[in-house]
Amino acid sequence: MHDFVDLGMSPLCESFLAEGELNAMEPFYPLNVRVCGTCFLAQVEQYVAPEHIFREYAYFSSYAQSWVEHARRYAAMAIERFALRPGNRIVELASNDGYLLQFFLAHGFDVLGIDPAENVAKTAEAKGVTTLTRFFGRTLAQELVAEGRMADLVIGNNVLAQVPDINDFVGGIAALLGAKGHVTLEFPHLLKLIEGNQFDTIYHEHFSYFSLTTAQRILAAHGLRLFDVEELWTHGGSLRLFACHEDAADDTSPRVAELVARERAAGLSELAAYASFAERVRETKRKLLDFLIVAKRCGKKVAGYGAPGKGNTLLNYCGVRTDFLDYTVDRNPYKHGKFLPGTHIPVLPPERVAETRPDYLLILPWNFKDEIMEQMAFIRDWGGKFVVPIPELSIHP
Repeated sequence: MHDFVDLGMSPLCESFLAEGELNAMEPFYPLNVRVCGTCFLAQVEQYVAPEHIFREYAYFSSYAQSWVEHARRYAAMAIERFALRPGNRIVELASNDGYLLQFFLAHGFDVLGIDPAENVAKTAEAKGVTTLTRFFGRTLAQELVAEGRMADLVIGNNVLAQVPDINDFVGGIAALLGAKGHVTLEFPHLLKLIEGNQFDTIYHEHFSYFSLTTAQRILAAHGLRLFDVEELWTHGGSLRLFACHEDAADDTSPRVAELVARERAAGLSELAAYASFAERVRETKRKLLDFLIVAKRCGKKVAGYGAPGKGNTLLNYCGVRTDFLDYTVDRNPYKHGKFLPGTHIPVLPPERVAETRPDYLLILPWNFKDEIMEQMAFIRDWGGKFVVPIPELSIHP
């Protein structure tokens, strides 16, 4: 394993604190990504068991309107492309609050969500989405198959990176999938992470970071054939993989070979492409701190928008606390009144922005910056400006 980027010590990015916990010991763990020189899978070391991270989770998918719309479009595409009919079984892994399966449910499909977060699963159940609060792998897949519950479509959006045992997870997909079934997986593209300087998408909950080449190799090891790929806007640039059993009839799209060739041309099969990333990350830290130091010396008020995992990586790596950021706001009521891990910045309702009229609003979920700037356009009434930290610090009036 070779060095990719070292982001120092950081707490778990979704471990928000109540006020009574602020003076208690808070664990920090190394956030150091390494890459394999053979298969070029990038990974962080596992310090905490998934049960400790994911049993209660602060992220609810439905609070991002553009993400819900992305899910709606996916459902319409999948129904048409795979000629799905009512009664077909759709299984989503890491189904969160039912943001996606609700669209299949409305068309009469047999849906099953699998997600270990008990608090989030309650919201899904309230939408009528049957949810198993279990971790998925070979064992659960075999149980479902024994019950006659094989899947016609298995969906995994932004979950492949969050499983420490990739072979158990992908092996479970292969076991659960019906003979003519299909799998789609979405995850942030390692190529975009490097090109877009998206180091804040690295955190302990994301154990792995994938190129198409590496993901294809993992699927093939479990008898699954990658037959198509789409490049998506989500999370700063993601891939949607389409896979089936290796002997299925689906034709392989030329897009697979084309993207593999692009990754090779970008150097993702050579260690040099990974070694040069760390200095770009350090320079991003310097630029953000330069801006904040000048702003505060000039008496400006700076607030944050959002409390995403990526924001917590950014703030902890850069050492930004309440001396630079007065507070942050979030649409998710679950986070209100809590404090960001590590930095202890308070999380407040969005209405606080209009009450305090900050000069700058630092957008932490920069992948939704257009949606957020539209929601918060009223800050321009008092001359407020938006600050986007990634890929390069930029200020938007």
